[in-house]
Amino acid sequence: MTWTTLLASHDVQRHRTSKRELDEIRAVIERDLGDAQIAGLSADRRFATAYNAALQTAIACAGYRVTAKAGHHRVTIEALTLAVGNSGQRYADYLETCRRKRNVIDYRRAICSK
Repeated sequence: MTWTTLLASHDVQRHRTSKRELDEIRAVIERDLGDAQIAGLSADRRFATAYNAALQTAIACAGYRVTAKAGHHRVTIEALTLAVGNSGQRYADYLETCRRKRNVIDYRRAICSK
């Protein structure tokens, strides 16, 4: 996977990130991490909220934005290693595992527990 491939497939587009946008992303991350700690939420919802916080960090600083279409979470995770280098591969692998788990939680079955 390369940025050229992702651009050609229209999975990403070039994007100049501003300080304001990064501040807004940080605010979303802070909010989601806080929400993920709410004891009254189900474990599934806390997990999905923490996953969203992690996903927000992936590629904004690299000068790209993932387009909003089916599979955008997968593309974001694939682009993580491009954005931060090979040292990010273990994080990308972990986020991929989390993405699959979130898909099960949100789309295949809801685990109702109190």
